[in-house]
Amino acid sequence: MTIAAAAFGLISDGYQNNLMTMANVVFKKLYPKDYTPDVSTRVSNALLVGAVLGQVSVGLLCDRIGRKAALVATTLLIVIGATLGTAAHGAHGSVQGLFWFLTIARGITGVGVGGEYPASSTSASEAANEKMLKQRGPVFIMVTNFVLSFGGPLAVAVFLIVLSAAGENHLPTVWRVCFGIGILLPLTVFYFRMRMLTTLLFRKGAIKSELTLIFWQVPYWLVVKRYWKPLIGTCGAWFLYDFVTFPNGVFSGTIISSVIHDGSIKKTAEWQLLLGAIALPGVFVGALLCNPLGRRNTMILGFSGYLVFGLIIGCAYDKITKIIPLFVIFYGLMQSFGNLGPGDMLGLVSAESFATPVRGTCYGLSAALGKTGAAVGTQAFTPIQVHLGKKWTFIIAAICGVTGILVTYFFVPDMTGVDLAEEDEKFLKYLAENGWEGEVGEDEDGLVDDDSSSVSVEKKA
Repeated sequence: MTIAAAAFGLISDGYQNNLMTMANVVFKKLYPKDYTPDVSTRVSNALLVGAVLGQVSVGLLCDRIGRKAALVATTLLIVIGATLGTAAHGAHGSVQGLFWFLTIARGITGVGVGGEYPASSTSASEAANEKMLKQRGPVFIMVTNFVLSFGGPLAVAVFLIVLSAAGENHLPTVWRVCFGIGILLPLTVFYFRMRMLTTLLFRKGAIKSELTLIFWQVPYWLVVKRYWKPLIGTCGAWFLYDFVTFPNGVFSGTIISSVIHDGSIKKTAEWQLLLGAIALPGVFVGALLCNPLGRRNTMILGFSGYLVFGLIIGCAYDKITKIIPLFVIFYGLMQSFGNLGPGDMLGLVSAESFATPVRGTCYGLSAALGKTGAAVGTQAFTPIQVHLGKKWTFIIAAICGVTGILVTYFFVPDMTGVDLAEEDEKFLKYLAENGWEGEVGEDEDGLVDDDSSSVSVEKKA
């Protein structure tokens, strides 16, 4: 139930992350004078800014108040934000008012979407560790990055269906219906999240704290001293990955429409769907490789794809864009390698590299740095195209690929096949050796149920 609740919740995140891909094309068609590059960037970035806030705050809260409570809260925020986005209007019909309304609505949605990352991923990782230790990696990938990546083709497929039903003469209806469907997806998992159990690892390992001292009883300085190296690895690699992948996802519809010249919105969406379909198999390849090849090596392989295909597309941009199918295939392969490597591995290594009492906090911080990279990349995307040329968006992706390889090799730990409970024990021993005094174990009476019997898990460090 815990693993499934995480998976179905993250589908809505993937949908929301990719909702602006075709919405940007529609708004540019509806409001060519008002939907300037600055407005487009602001509306697209609103989700990212909200996501950064959500990842940090919910990452902290899911360690302190529990995974379940955090998941329910993020689901509610996504529903509220998506509802406001669907109903967005400007005062007295103001177009700029509409886009400011959308900016705020997308920001609220972003807080929920960002909070889903640490809350869903930590609970899925811990549940998979309990039930299927040897297959924890592939299972985690399929219920996190696969459903997130599936959100891209899903958003475009929904757009095509709605566009075919409403027609290109009713574009306001099209974008509002697409936004409205984003309300339904999180609602489908709300019931299951209310019924899910907190994982055994968290119930055993959570640091106890009084309500008034909910954060002060956690020795964050000792956490930084122990985990500074993997934090540099996960934060740095996630920043580089999202710096490349997010703007290339959000603006891929705009890129394709500029390449196919005078193409209809429907034709742009069809090419966009093909692009998403090509990128998706990389998730499965990464899931297959993460155990035999190891987390670190698989991530390096994925960053290598940015280097190879980024240079191919960037250096041959003027020639390759004249052959649209070839351009889309190479573009899709670059994104597929991104899914295979950092897309699959970053969530996995961020959930495996840190002890249970601080897993959500460190995961949220790593993901927040990633979303910061996405925001920077989205902000820089248009200036790069205008001042350096469109090919440079791909050449810079290749440079990020090289940097990602180095960061991964030197800073990212490889926890392939290691039981997460082992790191929990080492972490508690480390705290005790450094003079920290506190209690772990979520339940007040110190009892939890596992598969065999009720066992005492209240411990003192």
